[in-house]
Amino acid sequence: MIRLIRISAIIDTVTYDSSERSADHRLAADLAPNLALLAAVGRMGNLTRAAESLGVPQPTASRRLTALAERVGVPLTMPDGRGIRLTRVSTLLATAAERALAELETGVRQVREEIEPGRGHVVLGFLHLLGRSLVPELLSGFRDEHPHVRFGLFQGSRADVLARLHDGAVDLALVAPLPTGDESLAGHILAEQDLMLSVPTSHRLANRRQVRVTELADEDFVMLERGYGVRQITDELCATAGFRPRITFEGQESDTVRGLVAAGLGVALLPRSEPSPPGVVELPLHPQATRSIGLAWRDGQRLTPAATAFREFVVSR
Repeated sequence: MIRLIRISAIIDTVTYDSSERSADHRLAADLAPNLALLAAVGRMGNLTRAAESLGVPQPTASRRLTALAERVGVPLTMPDGRGIRLTRVSTLLATAAERALAELETGVRQVREEIEPGRGHVVLGFLHLLGRSLVPELLSGFRDEHPHVRFGLFQGSRADVLARLHDGAVDLALVAPLPTGDESLAGHILAEQDLMLSVPTSHRLANRRQVRVTELADEDFVMLERGYGVRQITDELCATAGFRPRITFEGQESDTVRGLVAAGLGVALLPRSEPSPPGVVELPLHPQATRSIGLAWRDGQRLTPAATAFREFVVSR
């Protein structure tokens, strides 16, 4: 008997919950067409401006707001000086509407880009150094073929750019070197770039044709900060040569590092600069040291048509 009572109570609860959810669903469906208006009124505190923002005549907006209040069963606005403000109930609805509208806008953008991939939006992350020539060249070439695609650009260290890629804040990332051992990312190598030893023109090695990393054990180094790809490579090369670099200065820009080298404050391993900056001599390393420049993306993540088109464009070059 006890078991039957419990089952009956569960059945009654399920029936009640199902009926309640159905009523909520009907009410939400009735409210949905006018929630954008309610959200706009909440933001602007003025019915006329809210109607204008939505392209709706003010009398029509007033009637819709009245109908919305009747459907909910309580007033949704109250006078506030020369304007109006939302009641507590309508504030709850407006807050939910703002969240729903944001999700809907994202979906609309994705649908629009499916229909018109030539008018999409791509968020590209890249290293500071690559912003000098590579990124402008790629964007210029791509825009020749897709003139209406918009770009959002994020510059930072390799670690920062890859973190944004993992989080989905950027669609694609130009980094050096490409990440290895991360199964969540995929990539394509675009080029191999020589790393050179930068020394002041007055340095004892300035007239050499090439230099071994082992010869730098007693030198002061000017470095990029941790998180930059060149810093990682430099640390690895020095470790392989059997020493830990003595660091005098750290920076975030390769041009700053070269300027410190020119001032005689240390040596640095950096990508070749063309033309060579004043006061600096760039020397090849022996054996040769390089870094790979590549495009990375989240493996298995579905890109928008615009981002896919840009990825294909970059890889094809």
